[in-house]
Amino acid sequence: MTQAPKLGQNFLRDPQASARIAASLGDISQSTIVEIGPGYGAITELLVPRARKVIAVELDHSLALSLRARYSEDRLTVVEQDVLQFDFAAAAAEAGGKLSVVGNLPYYITSPILHRLADAHASLHLAILMVQREVADRVTAEPGTRDYGLLSVTVQLYGPTTDLFTLPPEAFSPPPKVHSTVFRWRLAPRFAELALEPASFITFLRQAFSQKRKTMANNLRAAGLDSARIASALEQAAIPPQARAESLSIESLAALWHALNPPTAPPV
Repeated sequence: MTQAPKLGQNFLRDPQASARIAASLGDISQSTIVEIGPGYGAITELLVPRARKVIAVELDHSLALSLRARYSEDRLTVVEQDVLQFDFAAAAAEAGGKLSVVGNLPYYITSPILHRLADAHASLHLAILMVQREVADRVTAEPGTRDYGLLSVTVQLYGPTTDLFTLPPEAFSPPPKVHSTVFRWRLAPRFAELALEPASFITFLRQAFSQKRKTMANNLRAAGLDSARIASALEQAAIPPQARAESLSIESLAALWHALNPPTAPPV
């Protein structure tokens, strides 16, 4: 196996790792699985016998042709497309239910793919994803830890994340320069539970986390919010004035957002 040069993939070649990833999906006998970047099919070959249907989203033309030649179309559909353009809603509608996703994500577009999956949350149930270890550390980080930040909160808003296992460079061909981690993401958005308006709250998070070493009050002031309003909201949300966003849970951040955006009283 060699690297597909134009896309820079690193193909999984460890059979035990492939088996662990497939097993992490659980019972998929009644599920439609979307595999992102199947490459030479190291995981695909384990999914096809177990799943009701597998949709392989592969941008590389030669790899897509190879997959089509190996499997019947009733068990595997190969979509030759950038996953950022893939229509998860249409696939879920055709499947008659929510999809599960699995994939070894290309390092250079990991964040855009995570955001794309978040956007498609209504069509998804579960994602088992392999990413650069440092990214997984951030995605699964808890408040107050070194890796906790905007990416942690943004992803976890759409459902809980769990580290599963880490693989060394030699598990891939060609070997990357970094370790890779597989994590589980259960898609269960918290916006309704926390009574949040998604677009407004995401904007607030970007402001709160804009400069890691500054207090949240300073970051919000830099975004144009009034100092007195910020101080009042922090007190109302029971957050210390010198707190940094990196120390706060999603619940505390939601409380601050509510304090900054009180409901408008209905007209009398």
